Formats: sequence, C-alpha cells, structure tokens
Amino acid sequence: MARRRKIRSSISIPITLGAITVLLSIALLVGWSFLLGQKITRSADIAGDVWLLVLGALSFVLIIVVLVLFVISLARGIIEVRKQDTFIDSVTHELKSPLASLQLCLETLGREGLEGDARERLRRMMLEDVDRLRAFIDDVLEANRLSYARPGMLNLSDVSLAQLVEQCAASVRARHKLEPTEVLVDVDPEIIVSTDRAALEIVVKNLIDNAAKYSERPARVEVVARRVSNETVRVEVSDNGIGIDRKDLKRVFHRFYRVEDQEVRERRGTGLGLFVVWALVKQLGGKVQASSEGRGQGTTMRVELPVTPVVSG
Repeated sequence: MARRRKIRSSISIPITLGAITVLLSIALLVGWSFLLGQKITRSADIAGDVWLLVLGALSFVLIIVVLVLFVISLARGIIEVRKQDTFIDSVTHELKSPLASLQLCLETLGREGLEGDARERLRRMMLEDVDRLRAFIDDVLEANRLSYARPGMLNLSDVSLAQLVEQCAASVRARHKLEPTEVLVDVDPEIIVSTDRAALEIVVKNLIDNAAKYSERPARVEVVARRVSNETVRVEVSDNGIGIDRKDLKRVFHRFYRVEDQEVRERRGTGLGLFVVWALVKQLGGKVQASSEGRGQGTTMRVELPVTPVVSG
C-alpha cells in the first residue's frame, strides 16, 4: 500500500502541474482573444487583425497539445520506472531465497557423520533450488529476447498438443509436489498443430504453473484443449485459486506487473511470466485472454492458436 501511495504521489505531481499550466494557457488565450477582439472592432485593418487572432489561437492550441502529451509521457515514464523498481525487488527475493537454501545445504553436507538419507534429502533440495533459479533466469532472458524479437523468428514443426500438455503438467506437478488429481488434462489426442514447440511449451507450462502457484492446496487445475474450427485450437487453463479483480484482467499481461494484493505478494513472482505468455502467443499468431469472476473465484486463461502457421506481425 505504501508503494502504491508513493506511485500515485509521483504521478499526481506532474499531472497537477500540467493541468495548472494548461488552465493558465487557456486563461491567457481567452484574455488575449478578448483584448484582440476589442482592438479589431476599433481597427481599420480588420483582415490583418483577424489573421493575427487566428494564428495566435492556433499557437496556443499547439502549446496546450504539447503540454498534455508531455504530461502523459512523463506519467507513463514514472509508472514504468516504478514497475522496474518492483521487478528489481522481486528479482532480489527470487535470487536470495534459493541461494540461501543452497548455502545452507552445502554447509550441512560439510558436516561429519551425516547419514545417507539426509544427504539424499539435501541433494534433492539443492536440485529443486537450482531448478527454481533456472526457471527464473529463463523467464528473464525470454522476456528480454521477446522485447527485440521480430515476426517470423519461429522454428515450426508438427506438435501433438496432448503429448506436450501432458509433459508440461507432469513438470508442474513435480515442481509443486502436487498429486496427479490436482492437475487434470483433457486434450483431444488427435490435435496436431504446426507451431514452434519450444515457444508453445513455455506458454503452456507458464499457464499451468501460474494456476498451481496461485491456488490453495489441494489445487484443482484443469487443462482443456479443443478445436474450435478447422483453423483454430483453444487451450483453457482454469483453477480454483485466488482469482483476479476485473480491473486487473488485462494488466496482468503487462511486463513487470503484479497485482497489489497480499495474497499475490506472498507467492514468488516477477511479473514476467504472463508477459512472456502474451508475447509468445502473439508471435505464434494467436491471442490470450484472462477471465475471472473476482477475488476467490478462480481464474481461466484462454489461448487461441492457429492450427497452421500464421505469424502475427
């Protein structure tokens, strides 16, 4: 909440100053037009004075437009800086937590008389921490790559959607230690899409991982995929988690954006996962949409993709 008040305060200052400047400019324009209008009524050269009035009015309008655009640009810049500050805070937490765990495990392994079972548990913990770090770094690198990616940079191949979704679901179950019934998959085994397998795998895995991460145990994540036409496939990932307010449904796909809510902040995240999903789906020629009835009502992420390669520009 303190961060939100700070952001609003930072934005309100340039907006307030800009509004005051615009109002003063309008007042000056009205006063100047009034005085010039009186001069025109007493002047012999009416045509010249009218042109002077028109040019002056246009100049003032141009100044006002420039001021408004400047204020909008400044406000957007402040918001972007604040988002990056939030991202840096998240990065710090994401790196410190597994590194501290790895250090503790290594220090424990150095003790004498440690039993074999204890060593195995520590080894598994270290592998999990390394997996967390790798997934985090992959998200950061992928988000950076997508910022400069060009349309058409895809490695297309025929992909069995059912097989890919099952592999992603198994990976998420292992990562979050979920029971098989907590992530259910219902995909038509005959669906074959011509797409970039690596990109689609990142999309599906991120959506299932998000659904599991923002759900209380036992989770109920369902992945359903069907053909909606001869050219389009729809993949839906739904959960019974904490849900999303309607005002945030579109913003969750913005880079660095995280909902200002305690339940969200308690989960690890950087605000990059859904941005990566949105950017990759766009590159694959599809579209992604989030829907939720509100807080505590769960969330459904809906992705529509072309069966044949149609690359978005």
